[in-house]
Amino acid sequence: MSKFKDFCKRKEVDMTWKAYFVDALGAMALGLFASLLIGTIFQTIGDKTGIEAFVTIAKYAKQATGAAIAVAIAYTLGCKGLVLFSAIAVGIAGNELGGPMGAYVAVIIAIELGKMVYKETQVDILVTPAVVIISGILVAYAIGPAIQKVMTALGTFIQNATVMQPFLMGIVVSVVIGMVLTLPISSAAICLAIGLGGLAGGAATAGCCAQMIGFAVLSFKENRWGGLLAQGLGTSMLQMGNIVKNPRIWIPPTLAAAITGPISTCIFHLENIPIGSGMGTCGLVGPIGIYTAMPEGGMNMWIGMLLVCFVLPAVLSWIFGTILRKIGWIKYGDLKIEY
Repeated sequence: MSKFKDFCKRKEVDMTWKAYFVDALGAMALGLFASLLIGTIFQTIGDKTGIEAFVTIAKYAKQATGAAIAVAIAYTLGCKGLVLFSAIAVGIAGNELGGPMGAYVAVIIAIELGKMVYKETQVDILVTPAVVIISGILVAYAIGPAIQKVMTALGTFIQNATVMQPFLMGIVVSVVIGMVLTLPISSAAICLAIGLGGLAGGAATAGCCAQMIGFAVLSFKENRWGGLLAQGLGTSMLQMGNIVKNPRIWIPPTLAAAITGPISTCIFHLENIPIGSGMGTCGLVGPIGIYTAMPEGGMNMWIGMLLVCFVLPAVLSWIFGTILRKIGWIKYGDLKIEY
């Protein structure tokens, strides 16, 4: 066993929870952003403006989804040379057979096996690509469709439950996805993997916006305008280190999410597409996703988007934060970030 561990260490095969469920999942999200997400934005622009060039760009960007996921994961997990390049074929097959999560699983297995054989033989130029591509495509073929069915079923269940119980599920989805956004894992990748769209997608967006705008406003005294932009348009994950030191700072934006979630589902009936539901205000992708999902939403959609995504998270988090500061649960400096 110790020899195998030494071998894995030498080959840079890191079989840890962090590598596979934090680093790789985050990388998967980046791959999605660089292909499917930007393609969706261009598609929306093309559809609304009638400019065919944007539609064409969107087509090719979306087609690159599997390849982008593979390269992002392989690069993040330290793959080099033939392992990295061969992973592209696995990502394409995995995405086609099992969606983004199918690509995720197939690529991880394939590149780890590829690392083990990389530069171990005199015919590495044949062995490494063969091991990566054959193992990855076999995995994608064997379990990809099942993974896709499970992810789709889970997403459908959550969406149906939200339609049937919009108030309760509005709270649950908003709070859970919002907290996942702030944790060092990818809420966007998870939402896309399970296809979390529709009314549930709107609730997820509400929770993500509550965390991002909430922390941005809550920490304004410590971080000023730079922190406001870094968290409000970037990520609330910047507060993770501070949350570990004082978990109570997480209360205001989470309470805000519990309020804005059901407002989204019960009052404004906001919807989103899966690629936008786990993004919040990061690059304004969440609001763009709402507009994409509800092109005929009218004034009700615009008012709801403004309140749920921006105004209410800011006001509610500030109110709850002020209360916690007065009772001494949050002190000046608790929300200071380095960015």
